[in-house]
Amino acid sequence: QVQLVESGGGLVQAGGSLRLSCAASAPTFSNYRMGWFRQAPGKEREFVAAISRSGSFTSYLGSVNGRFTISRDNAKNTVYLQMNSLKPEDTAVYYCAAGTAFTHSDSPGGYDFWGQGTQVTVSS
Repeated sequence: QVQLVESGGGLVQAGGSLRLSCAASAPTFSNYRMGWFRQAPGKEREFVAAISRSGSFTSYLGSVNGRFTISRDNAKNTVYLQMNSLKPEDTAVYYCAAGTAFTHSDSPGGYDFWGQGTQVTVSS
């Protein structure tokens, strides 16, 4: 089984930055598409960013495009989410996810394994 562990969340003021990390136990990490999702209280889980197996292709939620960057280091079995220019509406629990399907997905159902989440709080 694939285990994912997120880290790097915390409290930051609006306009600040955080870098989230997701460490994967998968011995064949490069076989998985990776994604980041977030969920705020009372809201549905929403897609944030995704990256292909090789790292060649990325996609983003429109409201974070230009502010967030997803990347991966397959040698370290780790995916990252660099978050800049943070806004209070970015406050949520952020989840790392891994998918085995060949096709890109921006929905939770397109991913097979999930981390426990890390809290990101942006104050105004």
